[in-house]
Formats: sequence, structure tokens, C-alpha cells
Amino acid sequence: MTKRMIAAVAALGLLALTGPASAQNPIIIKFSHVVAADTPKGKAADKFKELAEKYTNGKVKVEVYPNSTLYKDKEELEALQLGAVQMLAPSNSKFGPLGIKEFEVFDLPFVIPNLAALRKVTEGPLGKRMLELMDSKGLTGLAYWDNGFKEMSANKPLHGPADYQGLKFRIQSSRVLQAQFRQLGAIPQVMAFSEVYQALQTGVVDGQENTWSNIYTQKMHEVQKYISETNHGYIGYVVVTNKQFWDGLPADIRGQLEKAMAEATTYGNTISAKENEDAKADIIKAKTSQIIVPTKAEMAELQKAMQPVYDEMASRVGKDLIDEVVKTVNAGTN
Repeated sequence: MTKRMIAAVAALGLLALTGPASAQNPIIIKFSHVVAADTPKGKAADKFKELAEKYTNGKVKVEVYPNSTLYKDKEELEALQLGAVQMLAPSNSKFGPLGIKEFEVFDLPFVIPNLAALRKVTEGPLGKRMLELMDSKGLTGLAYWDNGFKEMSANKPLHGPADYQGLKFRIQSSRVLQAQFRQLGAIPQVMAFSEVYQALQTGVVDGQENTWSNIYTQKMHEVQKYISETNHGYIGYVVVTNKQFWDGLPADIRGQLEKAMAEATTYGNTISAKENEDAKADIIKAKTSQIIVPTKAEMAELQKAMQPVYDEMASRVGKDLIDEVVKTVNAGTN
């Protein structure tokens, strides 16, 4: 969709939002996302819809558009800035091209070891300051949503760094992820999420990295012979809204939506780990992919191979920010 077409849709959306909100003339929130409805993000979005409509007594109607049915990866943030949609939950990687490169810190390999460490970042002062970076781009950051930790997949076994040499890997648009795969001797290729299955099926790319729930719901396990359980990286989302839209809401409705968002966030982040466990079990049951568990030595070798990414990306993401994330993650540990 071109910028002109998005702008036209935005103008129509603004017309639909004029006038006082009521059950007969509700405020419409179009919530677009690129993953399946049956994923942690999809279920959290549906929970927000349910709670938002309940707490506002029908004065707000939330329309959820999953699976890139409204906008693809590269279009959705532009659509949000123009007001064609009111809410998104892009992955952290998506904000780099928008000029908010700090969120690519979450893409650093092995920077977030587990969910407890993640909470120290997202639920603390650092996470709040990072959300405020959205303001300058006409956005308002509302919440952090989990997906989970990433695994590697390909049509050959992936144990140590040498196994990645020369393979083409689909990645999100992130300089950090580009650097990660280059360090492994692989060839990173930026591609929209909705195009990954076909690209794997036809051999346009050889492999990809994703969470168990994304791999399963997008049927990637049907076109990849091997999945290596590396947990090397984290995929999370930032729920964002158009700042002008959000600031223009009546204070009472905004408060009710904030309550709905807080509860939907707790719900989504609570189920994300189980959703990934269930997806992994379903993939094992399908017997279409062989799951590889790298040895401790192989994991140490993989981590060592990726370590130079930290120095390479310091000037882009910010060395002070990287240091603060590492310090926050390690706080209270021996």
C-alpha cells in the first residue's frame, strides 16, 4: 500500500472518530498485527478488545486485524503515524528503521537470559524511559508484551557456528540481527513475516529464527527439517498507539483503556511461556522437524561467536544503554 493510500484511509478513519463517543457511535480502535490470532500476541490483542469494550461500556469498539490482513511489517508503523490504524504491537526490532534504534538492544544475542531478567528491564525505570522515546515519533508506548525466546531452524542440523556458514537466514529488519548472522558466516535477508513460510518452502531462504509459537502457527516446522533449541534471543513487542489519537481521548475513556491494557498485558505475558511449550509439544508430535538440543560446549561456542556483535552495535544502539541493560539483568545475581 502506498503512502497516499494509507493517508486516504487515515483521513476516513479520522472522520469516523469525530463526535462524542457512545454505544451507538463508538470510538473505533483498529488494532493491526502480523502474527496469527492463536499466538501470545494474538490472544493478548483479543483480550484487550474484550476488556476495552467491557470497561468503556461499548463506547470503544476494538477491531483486531491479525496475520497481516490489514498491513504488513513495513507498512504498519507508517499507517499508525498517519492515523490509518490506532494501535499496533510491533516487535522491538521494528523501531530501528523508524529512528528509535535503542529497542534493538533486545535483539542482542544472549542479552536476556530468562523472563525474570527481562522483567527487571521492562517493568523498571529503564523500560519506562525507553517507552518515552516513542513520543518524538508521534507515538505513545503503552506496554511490553512477551512472545518468547528464539530457536534456529534450517534444512540441515545446526549445532555449532560452523553449521551456519553460507546459509541464508530470514531476519526482521534489524542491524543487530544482520550483524548476528554475519558473525556466524550466514547471509541475513530481511523479509516480512507473512512471506517467511513460502520463502522457506521454495528455498529463497534456508532458515530462520523464531519462537516455538510462531514456528508452529505459521507452519514453518512443515518446511524445515531441523530446529535447534538455542534460546539465543528474545522476541517481544511494544504496544503503541498514535499519540495524537491517544491524547485526544476523553480522560475517563483513556483511563479505562489503560486498565484494559494493563490486564491484557498481564494475561498475555502469563500465557506466553505455556503457549511456547505447547507449540513445541505440537511440533514434536507432528514429527516433521527434528529438534536438536545443542550441548553445553556447542552453546558456549555459539555465544562466543556472537559476542563481537556487542562491540559492533555499540555505536548504533548505545554503549551506555547496552551496559545498563546488562547491569539491570545481572542485578541481584552472584
